[in-house]
Amino acid sequence: MDVIIQSLGFRAGNELESFVREKVSALKSDEIVRANVVLYKGPASAPENDYCEIRLEVPGRDHFVKKHSQHFEVAVNECVEVLTQMINKTKNKIKESRKGEADVIQDVMLDSDESNDDVELEDVVK
Repeated sequence: MDVIIQSLGFRAGNELESFVREKVSALKSDEIVRANVVLYKGPASAPENDYCEIRLEVPGRDHFVKKHSQHFEVAVNECVEVLTQMINKTKNKIKESRKGEADVIQDVMLDSDESNDDVELEDVVK
């Protein structure tokens, strides 16, 4: 997975960049192609003015999270936690849909065994 870090309006130090890379690399999914991380400071009047945006490029819809906090490290941690939940939710949806398809195929196969008719795979998929 490629991790691209952009810091807008300031120069991110090596420690901050390595922290971001470590946290984003901890996301476990084979489908992640690239992670785009944008760090920037908000208006000076806001007490919590450090923002973090992370976009995970995956096939289909990208995952995007934006958080703010007093420190970049906290905002990055919050983003990674939300992205972990999003990845798990997507995995569970895929798993449930495949389970549903398998149940339908199994029901059709059982019905065909009772009637002793030959069932083609095309009939099951339809």
